Amino acid sequence: MGSVEIEAPPPPPPTIDEEDELSPVEQVRLTVLNTDDPSLPVWTFRMWCLGLLSCALLSFINQFFSYQKEPLVMTQITIQVATLPIGRFMASTLPTTKFRIPGLGSREFSLNPGPFNMKEHVLITIFANAGSAFGNGSAYAVGIVNIIKAFYFKNISFFSAWILIITTQVLGYGWAGLLRKYVVEPAHMWWPSTLVQISLFRTLHENEEMEDAKHRLSRVKFFVIALVCSFSWKLFPGYLFQILQNIAWVCWAYPKSVTAQQLGSGLSGLGLGAITLDWTAVASFLFSPLICPFFAIANVFVGYVLIMYLVTPMAYWGLNLYNATTFPIFSSDLYTAQGPEYNVSLIVNEKFELDLAAYKNHGRIHLSTFFAVTYGIGFATIASTLTHVALFYGREILDRYQASSKGKQDIHTRLMKNYKDIPSWWFYVLLAVTIAISLALCIFLKKDVQMPWWGLIFAAALAFIFTLPVSIITATTNQTPGLNIITEYIMGMIYPGKPIANVCFKTYGYMSMTQAISFLSDFKLGHYMKIPPRSMFLVQFLGTIIAGTINLIVAWWLLSSVENICQPNFLPQNSLWTCPNDRVFFDASVIWGLVSPMRIFGSEGNYSALNWFFLGGLIGPFVVWLLHKAFPNQSWIRLINLPVLLGATASMPPATALNYNSWILVGTIFNLFVYRYRKKWWQRYNYILSAALDAGTAFMAVLIYVSLGMENVNLNWWGSNPDIDPEHCELAKCPTAKGISVDGCPIF
Repeated sequence: MGSVEIEAPPPPPPTIDEEDELSPVEQVRLTVLNTDDPSLPVWTFRMWCLGLLSCALLSFINQFFSYQKEPLVMTQITIQVATLPIGRFMASTLPTTKFRIPGLGSREFSLNPGPFNMKEHVLITIFANAGSAFGNGSAYAVGIVNIIKAFYFKNISFFSAWILIITTQVLGYGWAGLLRKYVVEPAHMWWPSTLVQISLFRTLHENEEMEDAKHRLSRVKFFVIALVCSFSWKLFPGYLFQILQNIAWVCWAYPKSVTAQQLGSGLSGLGLGAITLDWTAVASFLFSPLICPFFAIANVFVGYVLIMYLVTPMAYWGLNLYNATTFPIFSSDLYTAQGPEYNVSLIVNEKFELDLAAYKNHGRIHLSTFFAVTYGIGFATIASTLTHVALFYGREILDRYQASSKGKQDIHTRLMKNYKDIPSWWFYVLLAVTIAISLALCIFLKKDVQMPWWGLIFAAALAFIFTLPVSIITATTNQTPGLNIITEYIMGMIYPGKPIANVCFKTYGYMSMTQAISFLSDFKLGHYMKIPPRSMFLVQFLGTIIAGTINLIVAWWLLSSVENICQPNFLPQNSLWTCPNDRVFFDASVIWGLVSPMRIFGSEGNYSALNWFFLGGLIGPFVVWLLHKAFPNQSWIRLINLPVLLGATASMPPATALNYNSWILVGTIFNLFVYRYRKKWWQRYNYILSAALDAGTAFMAVLIYVSLGMENVNLNWWGSNPDIDPEHCELAKCPTAKGISVDGCPIF
């Protein structure tokens, strides 16, 4: 769930008897209601209908768009807003007749048990969250299937792929169930991100009737109008006038200058002045800027400017770091020492392992300047996150954890006692079955996943060790340390030459921990909203299975039907099926798995100096902390958050300067100026607009593909065909070192 702020109406004042039971966290007291109505129905026909539909729809759309040049990720915020008018419509039209189901005794049921209530809405949103793979877009393990079939040109059976996806998603559920009593029930574990959802739920349900009485445009009408406008506009950048996807005026001004296009290209360069009028490009990698608070946007902006416009130019033109000018300035591809792209297929043998002789003959792998800097910054970000949290939040985390273990129950935990809890053995059984099936996959279908059985045990142990401390950090600071590079590094050192084993290890280790934290966050949302725990369990579990299955079906369909998918060199020049996320995933499998970190970042590689970034990341927060202690009156020093600054460009690549420029611009307009000067409008319509833009854009994009894309119906004019319009900054991909020859590029 995104870290977003919204003003919510204050809850009713507590009674004197309740004051000593209130949450010890002020933000919770101001946001979460201290009352509950256990009689509200939650397992309703409306909930199951809208929940299943939302889960399936988001699973399909997010997986479908993940292969496109500008992936669009629809989050549960869209469903949260869109299902409200549908739920109210169903409540006003469905029959209220009560009936009995044979075998269930005297219990009566109705398709319409009353008004559409907030608890139904919460469960629908949690269903949808499973459909968006808990904010990740699609199940992470689908990337393994993609790189096997589309990049390595090998095969994996559908059954093995399905087992891999489901077990990696469900394993985190097991960890979450075991840790609920430590990081969900205690009042001091307050999960700041959940308050965003609660604020929006209360705003949608509690204020609508009161504000509609003022004869203002209702949220429902605004949503429909914005949806229609978004749906209609997408036709222009999506088909009729595709140049609107990438407006790079520097390339127009200097069509023959390599340096100018390196500076101005929004896709392959530094993106000076590059913008987009396509919402897909704005929200594709960083999610909607309308739901991100301005302080976070400002942190991202500072980090982006420092890395993109200071560090990268200095490394490329100033220092020529690692022979930088031999390669493009911005690319996630791998290269030979002479400049052309590295042909990975030449160094993979029939056993799907590294052919060491071929690798020595073909030469070492080289990275573009920005890609190399990105890995160094990633090392520093990991180290600085752990140090920063320990220094600035360590005492708070320790105090709250101690308070949670001996403090008395707050009113929310007491109210949840009215519902049957989930028996612990449910989670033990689920965890045992998941690990058993995963072991069977590694033992009996090892040819598909490469990972030995001990790799699974090691990955599960890492996940178990890190899930509790990282979830405590997330629950108290809203910061989640990223450990994906560490898992790749460890497995690459222990088990080199096995690319699929490496990514499977990362997925079972790092991603199961990430999934567990997402599950725990949803559990806390249900805790605050007083959702029966067993209903939460069923919705989360079913949603995860359904979403993972649909993700795989869509992936299998596209990988089989789109010719040369994920291969830009063999696709039409204006094709959208470039798979930017999977390209980075594939390159990581080559770097960490196939070739191994020892040959890239060790003594045998070109980039061993990047390991010093680990030390720099560890030391950096100490410097900030010491400055804060030395100058306690300078409040701005504490605002220096090195993990946020260093991690600002964590999405690059596959995200580009075009995405960041537009995201920062739109986010600043709405969450600084509109929020400051038109706060009532912002509070009433901001999230509605975000949801409408996401939904309208997605629906039109799917319609364009189904009606025109599958038949390869294209327009042939300069506004929609890069072959006619030379603006697309092709020279930005060229090296500038003397004597380097690359197809389509001048030789200096």
